[in-house]
Parts: sequence; structure tokens; C-alpha cells
Amino acid sequence: MDDITLAPRGGDVLGVHSLAMVLPAYQPTPGSPDERESFVALQPRLRAMFEDRYPDPRSPRCVVVLPGLSLDRETLTKLVGAQQYEERQLSMLMWLRLPRARVIFLTSMPIADSVVDYYLGMLPGVPHSHARRRLVLLSCNDSSDEALTQKILKRPRLVQRIREAIVDPSVTHLTAFNTTPDEVTLAVQLGIPLYGCDPALNHLGTKSGSRRVFAASGVAHPPGAEGLRDTRDAAEAVVQLRANDPALRRVVLKLEEGFSGEGNAVLDLPRDERIDAARAISLIEGTLRPEAGQSPSEYLQSYARLGGIVESWIEGEHKASPSVQMRVTPSRSLEVISTHDQVLGGASGQVFLGSTFPANHAFRALLSSEGRKVGEALASRGVLGRFAVDFVTTRDANGAHRAYALEINLRKGGTTLPFQMLQFLTAGKVDAATGEFRTPLGDPRCYYATDNLVNPAYQSLTPDDLLDILVDHRLHFDSTRQEGVVFHLMGALATYGKLGLVSIAATHEQAEDQYRRVVALLDHESRVAYSGAGFETPLT
Repeated sequence: MDDITLAPRGGDVLGVHSLAMVLPAYQPTPGSPDERESFVALQPRLRAMFEDRYPDPRSPRCVVVLPGLSLDRETLTKLVGAQQYEERQLSMLMWLRLPRARVIFLTSMPIADSVVDYYLGMLPGVPHSHARRRLVLLSCNDSSDEALTQKILKRPRLVQRIREAIVDPSVTHLTAFNTTPDEVTLAVQLGIPLYGCDPALNHLGTKSGSRRVFAASGVAHPPGAEGLRDTRDAAEAVVQLRANDPALRRVVLKLEEGFSGEGNAVLDLPRDERIDAARAISLIEGTLRPEAGQSPSEYLQSYARLGGIVESWIEGEHKASPSVQMRVTPSRSLEVISTHDQVLGGASGQVFLGSTFPANHAFRALLSSEGRKVGEALASRGVLGRFAVDFVTTRDANGAHRAYALEINLRKGGTTLPFQMLQFLTAGKVDAATGEFRTPLGDPRCYYATDNLVNPAYQSLTPDDLLDILVDHRLHFDSTRQEGVVFHLMGALATYGKLGLVSIAATHEQAEDQYRRVVALLDHESRVAYSGAGFETPLT
């Protein structure tokens, strides 16, 4: 299972008013020492709940799901359909398959009933009505480009409604996509622990922090420099890297808090030319290629504000960009959850678009081994919850693979929903020896997943249309065969023509073939509706 399960000491988890909440009348000031003290006092509950309640699937438990991306407004505005990304954690509704589980799901805007029903309809062996009455949906009715947690904290009455929906705080925890001081504030105001990385440790997941952890763990990573503050620092790092490797042709600048590769920028270095600080500055200011499509000057303004690193571009044939997903449980044990090959796009192939699971068998064991070293270093520093490590791999002339660690993501990510859905829908698990996923009957399962299936024609479709197409063509996930397609980001269809999906099958080839068939079908089904609906944007 992918998160902790909790159980109350008495009381009925199905009621919404059966227990009076015991909450302090005094709420400490956000960011104050008193708030920090309250947060630290709440956190030990997790371990006791995890160890005492987790083994019994029938014990009551409650989870408050905070699916929003707690990122700065500038980053959120760059992410197409950022608000709909909250739907990626609807996989947490699968916890309702446990008969006394309760889920409180928070969003910026209300989620369409058809989307909620879609997920509840996939619960194995649970009547829809039974699951639905154990689900509480609360929204801010706020579509602005602000982080979800900030929206909630601005609405004291909404915070109170969340409190009232929590039947027993002693068996409830908060889970979030990523953790910042805002999530700490919300956890304290609700009187429940936060299952996620303590924001005081978030520096370990910055680009500079990642490089320091890699170095301390003895894990190979690209040559580079961290803790840089501005263009001059970056230029000096470029000069040093070129001096150390005269054949170096390309480097990457990365913002400390970059997200999904959007904070990266590539700099090509001229061949056979001596590069000093002045020349490096000239190259950076004139030819830098930001992945997010900014001008060099716009990117460098962000670099000066946020800081960052410079790294050598890893060259080599047969390159791949895999990742390892792990978690540290409240019992302080480290678990390697999965390995993925990332599907990347963007100007220089650094923007996360999707993933395939499991990673290539040729370097799967290497990834798990190197990832575990990083995970152990993070666990020893107090990190809790989910995180991932991104790598780039190359293969030498003898066929041997080498992995270079690139960054640590101290949060959930684009691989969370696909893996959780596979796990919940099949009741299977990863074979630790091979890294393969097996159903209870021993059958292998793979998937091809994406968050970025985009076509302007899809704006003509509603979630109901999408489900009709799935059912008509028998592509919906089939629990008997344990294969099929699961959609997400359905709320982004009408506005952005954007959709996410997970294609589950027995092999990588079958999963990708099924994915392509679904895309071709959606393209075909939406084209007629689109062309007849008065849209001005031409089809491509």
C-alpha cells in the first residue's frame, strides 16, 4: 500500500458528527515558534497509528487529501491546467475500498460528479453508495492562480468545515502533493499530523541540496557547482567546468526550485575556444536557451532571485532518463516503491511528459541500488513520506550502464497516480528481486502514462463524452482481465484540450500500443465534433 492507514479508538468513522473534536482554542501564529512546537508535538501520532492500526484492513481510518501544488504563483501560471492537476490525487479515493475508510478531499473548484463517479466505479467489491457516503468533497470555489493551501487558509469557515468533517482527529492525518510552511499551518489548525517531508528539510530537495546529498551518499552525479546566486556565479562555474574538461560542449543551468524541468536552461559552448568569465557571461546572456520558452534575460532574473546550479550535460549513446520512487514510513523504514523510465519533451528534452513502468530491465537493479543510497541518506536526516530521485543513464562500449543522479523530488509527482491506480486496481505488488509488478495470480503488468495528452479538438469533449467513448470501444479498465485505460485530468478537457491517462497491460509494447489506439480513437471521435462546433483554431 502506498500511504498509511489509521484507525480510531472508538467511535463510528461513517458519521460526521459522532465525536466532538478536541482542538485547542488557541491557534498559534503561522510560522511562529509556538506553531512549530505544536507541529512537532502532533507528528509522533503517525508512528503509533502506522504500527498499531495499519495491519488491520477493517479498522477505521481517515485521510485529508490536499492535492494542490504548493508552488509560487509564477510557476503555477506556467503549468497549463495547474488547477486540474489536483485531480491527479483522485487515486486516493481508492482507499475507500477499505470498508471503514473515510476520505476528505479538498480542491480549488468543485470536481464534476461524473469524474468522482468514474473513480468510485472502479472500486473493487464496494457498492458506490457505500463509498460515496464515506467521501467528503470540499472546495474553495476559487479558480485563481494561487496555491490550494493558501486558498484554504484564507477561508476560516472552510477550515472549520474541514474540522467538522474529521470524525476523530486521533486517527486522521493530512497528506499533500508537496509540503511547505502552509501545510504545517493547516495541519496545526486541523489538529492532525502531516504525512510528508517536514518543510524544514525541503532544502535537501533543492538542486543544490540534491547535489550535496548525492556527494555524501557516494552516488555519481554530473560535474557542476551548487549554491550559485547570479549570472556571474554561473559564468565562473562554466569557466571552471570547461577548464576541467576542454571537450565540454554543453552545460545546464537549473533554478533551485525548478519544477518538471521547466526551470532548466541549456547553454552550448563553442568548440576550440578559450572561455573566460567575460566570454561566459556573454554566452549566457545571449545564447542561453530556457526550457520554459523565456528569454535569457527573463530566465536570469529568476536565477538571480531563486539561485541555482550549473552542471555538465551528460553525453553518451543509449541515454535514458529513469527515476526511482521511494518513501520513508512513520516507522522510519525506507521502501523502494518503483522505477520508471521518464517520457521527456520540451526544447531539449528536459520537461516531464509521462512515464513507463517498470524501468528498463537492463538498468533497473542499478537504479534501485543507487536510489536506495540516496534514500538512506535522506531517511537519516529525518525525511518522511514519498520522494523520487531522477537519473540519467548511459551505456559504454562494453554494454555496461552507468547512472548519474540529477535531482531529488521531496514530494509526490507524475508517477504517483499511475502507480497507485495500478496497485489499487490489481491488488498486486512489485517483486523486489526483479522490479517487476505482479498481480496476485503472478501475471506481469506494465503501463504507459502521461499527463500531457493535448489536442485542441479535445475541447469539444466533456468528461461524459470521454467515458462514453471508452465504454463504446471497450477500452475502460477491465477488472477481469486487469488491463485497460484509466483517465485523469478530465477537468482540463473543455478548457485546454488536455488529458492524462494510464494504459495498463501485460507488456510495455502492449501498453504503448493500447495508448496509441486510444489517442487515435480520441482524435477521430473529437475531430467531427470539433470542426462542427465553431472553434476557430484549425486542426493539426
